[in-house]
Order: sequence, then structure tokens, then C-alpha cells
Amino acid sequence: MSTDGVKQSRRDQILGAAAELFARHGFHGVGIDDIGAAVGISGPALYRHFRSKDAMLGEMLTSISERLLEGGLARVSTSPDPTAALHALVRWHVDFALDDPALITVQMRNLANLTDPDRRRVRALQRRYVEVWVTTLKETVAVDEPTARAAAHAVFGLINSTPHSSHLDRDQMAALLTRMALASLTTAGVLATA
Repeated sequence: MSTDGVKQSRRDQILGAAAELFARHGFHGVGIDDIGAAVGISGPALYRHFRSKDAMLGEMLTSISERLLEGGLARVSTSPDPTAALHALVRWHVDFALDDPALITVQMRNLANLTDPDRRRVRALQRRYVEVWVTTLKETVAVDEPTARAAAHAVFGLINSTPHSSHLDRDQMAALLTRMALASLTTAGVLATA
């Protein structure tokens, strides 16, 4: 998990190690001892920080969804107009995906492994994040709601594919993804419904 130069708490270290392991081996392919070993403690010592591996995944995916929503709302609220807001949303999501590829992978692959309450919370947060994009797209490119929603999900798919690419360095990949996402959303006629 990205820390932006801030010293991580033990809890954050555990979540970061768990994210890397879950991304590499899948939720069911990782044991509590594996996570403990990755942070230099015994597996059972993790129970001082989390009640279970399920709770760890729940906190991880809830945190991802909260960060995306808060970041999206912040960018839209500080943008001078809808076009600037769309550009800021694209850059935000690109940066998140490139800086936290393990989290993107865990989010894409492990939603079904959440407990029902955690899954409902994550889904509610994800829906709110999508709504930020839908509103911004409707204001920017004057499309109907279903088209804006479909376009937002398509762009998430494009951007979230980054954990699977190692062909370019981080800055080149960020520039490419930003150009591709904005072109797909703003090129005249692309989102027009026939």
C-alpha cells in the first residue's frame, strides 16, 4: 500500500503485506503465517491487530473504496469546471492504479471473498464513486446516464488493467493511460447514442 512518505503503522504494514500476497497468490492461497512472515512476526501475533484474515480483507477493500471516493470527491470539488474535473478524476484513478497495483488486483479478484456486511459496504462505496464519474461525464460530454455509467466502468477497466503491464515505466504508463482514457471519453461522437 502506498504511504506517500509517511511512516506506516504496524497495522498498515500488515495490510500492505497482505495485499501483495493476496494479489500474487489469491486470498485462499495465503495463510495467516504467510502474512506474519512477510512483516516479521508470527501468524498468531496478527490477531492482536485483526480478528481474522476475513477482517483484514474487509478493511483492505473498504479502505480502497473509501480512498477512491474521497479522492474523487476532492478532485471534483476543487476543479473550476466539469472538463477540469474529468481530467482530475482520470489522473486520480490512473495514479491510484499505478501506485497501488496490488490493491487494484485484490479489489478486482476478491470482492466475492468478503463477508456479506463488508461486501455491502464496499459495493455502496463503489456505487458512490461511480456516481461521481457519472455526474461529471454528464456535465462534460452531455450523455445520458446509462451511457455515462457504461463509459465510467469501461474506463475503470482500461485503467485497472495496469497491474498486468510492465512495458513502460510509471510516468510513461501514466501519460499513456491518461491520454487513452480522456480520448475515449471526450472524442467527439464516441459516446453518442445512435
